[in-house]
Amino acid sequence: MRADLWPQVGFDATSTRQRFTENGLIPPAYAGSTQTQNSVELSGSWELDLFGRHRAELDAAIGSARAADADAQAARIQLSTQIARGWYTLARLLEQQRTQAAIREQRRQTVGLVRNRVASGLDTTVELRQAENQAFEVDRDLAALDEQIGNTRHALAALAGQGPEALAAASPQWREARTLGWPDEVPADLLGRRADLVAARLRVEAALRDVDGARTLFYPNISLTAFVGLNALGFSEWIDRGSRTYGAGPAISLPIFDADRLRSNLRSRSADVDDAIGTYNGALVDAVRDVADQLTSLASLRDQQQRQVDVQRTADEARQLATARYRAGLGTFLTVLQAQTNELAQRRVTIDLRYRVIDTQIALVRALGGGYRNDIGFAAETASSRTSAQE
Repeated sequence: MRADLWPQVGFDATSTRQRFTENGLIPPAYAGSTQTQNSVELSGSWELDLFGRHRAELDAAIGSARAADADAQAARIQLSTQIARGWYTLARLLEQQRTQAAIREQRRQTVGLVRNRVASGLDTTVELRQAENQAFEVDRDLAALDEQIGNTRHALAALAGQGPEALAAASPQWREARTLGWPDEVPADLLGRRADLVAARLRVEAALRDVDGARTLFYPNISLTAFVGLNALGFSEWIDRGSRTYGAGPAISLPIFDADRLRSNLRSRSADVDDAIGTYNGALVDAVRDVADQLTSLASLRDQQQRQVDVQRTADEARQLATARYRAGLGTFLTVLQAQTNELAQRRVTIDLRYRVIDTQIALVRALGGGYRNDIGFAAETASSRTSAQE
């Protein structure tokens, strides 16, 4: 594309051994003989880009290439986001596994306590079976967690382009996660960091330049050509002064009966602009909604975490009191089981809330561009302003 803006230079050299027909246009002395025809020629041409067609085509090609590069950056950000979210998903599952293991030990102690009370005649086999059932449920949940942990490790390894067992020993910890601070409001211009929006904007620019190029096809095409060289039959006269050949001249072409095709091409290019602008506007609306959703979720999760602290504390205290009353013979075992079940549920909620905060933070980083910097250097106006200019 860039080469079309400058003069084109070519060099051609040929040597052909040929028998000339006796009944053709070749005059006697050469007719019926076999001669070697030698030619060497230096040629040049320059298509004058008076109406900017080649410049528009070059800008469109550059815009499309840079949009493709921004798409590649968006894919990298998406991949890194998936890896980060998968990593902390694994951390959450491992934390739940440790919590479930502690609860399993607690349930086994409860089974031992009930078994002793049954032996003392203080409880019946019904309470023992209830305690054993609760312990078996914890074992079942641990087995399910093992499956989820294994599948998550496999998914992470696949995202990293490694074998299924590459992360078999990976054990991320919650303490590795940092809680980031976010302002209550995020300036809209930060969305310009998103690679997908940059790509969409560049495609609008490229489509507009395609329209400019389509318009220039209605104008005359002017070019200059020149050549100089040597052309002779045989080697003896090849470098003789009389074998010189040269020429120069302009060429002009003007579409006369091609207007319908050119207008159809222009309408097609204009439709591409409308489609690119629609895609950009849709991507922009989605980006704004994405950021707003993540900020709303973060604010809500902070409030939920604060309230969950009180819920978890009261659930722990209720379980401890129910167990103490049961040991003293002042309460029923059903109360203990209900308190333990509630405590387990609240522990899971606490873990899930912390995971959701980290996951939402990662999603917000991605929504704001994920650290992508637009170093493309392509002079692009906003889609709305360019649309107004077209109108």
